[in-house]
Amino acid sequence: MSAGPVIVGIAGGSGSGKSTIVAELVDLLGLGITTVIRHDWYYRDLSHLELEDRTGVNFDHPSSLETELLVEHIMTLVGGNSVDAPYYNFSTHTRSSSKIQLEPSRVLILDGILTLAHEQLRELMDIRVFVDTDVEKRLNRRLERDSGERGRNPASVIQQFESTVLPMHHKFVEPSRAYAEITISGGHQDSATVKQLAFRVQELLDERSLSTS
Repeated sequence: MSAGPVIVGIAGGSGSGKSTIVAELVDLLGLGITTVIRHDWYYRDLSHLELEDRTGVNFDHPSSLETELLVEHIMTLVGGNSVDAPYYNFSTHTRSSSKIQLEPSRVLILDGILTLAHEQLRELMDIRVFVDTDVEKRLNRRLERDSGERGRNPASVIQQFESTVLPMHHKFVEPSRAYAEITISGGHQDSATVKQLAFRVQELLDERSLSTS
């Protein structure tokens, strides 16, 4: 019987640089042994609401995410089976009929602003990471992403950042830093800490290989 995967949770504020760090970690570990799961794929489908009402939803509150489905999918992957993760359309705030097929692997990486804020998710993790980045840089990155990749109006991005993103960051995201074993700076290239993280993951993989040999 093979050992279960090493599960790494990476949290931090919106625009903190989580995706960049995840990409670096995958590059260090190897694409063939890693599966990345993004918490924001699991935003609840809002197709039952008018578009104007959808934009008024607080997407930075834990209730906006179907975390129970994410937990179910993680457990399925841990059991050695593939899953079809939701494909979320950030322009319409709805789930697409398309799915993202995820395969079980030796390392599962969970990426999301609230991954450390959920007790159920934390209990599944072997390593918990928080990405620390100052607010100005996070806003600039969010502006670039949402206006460029998601077709958002820059003024609406700033308004949302000030009205919901920051308050929810202070209420849920920042306190979850206390659960992290490793803190990585997202404000500048922190390759040394990412390499330390990759080394720790490899240590756990080696330990599990020995225990099942």
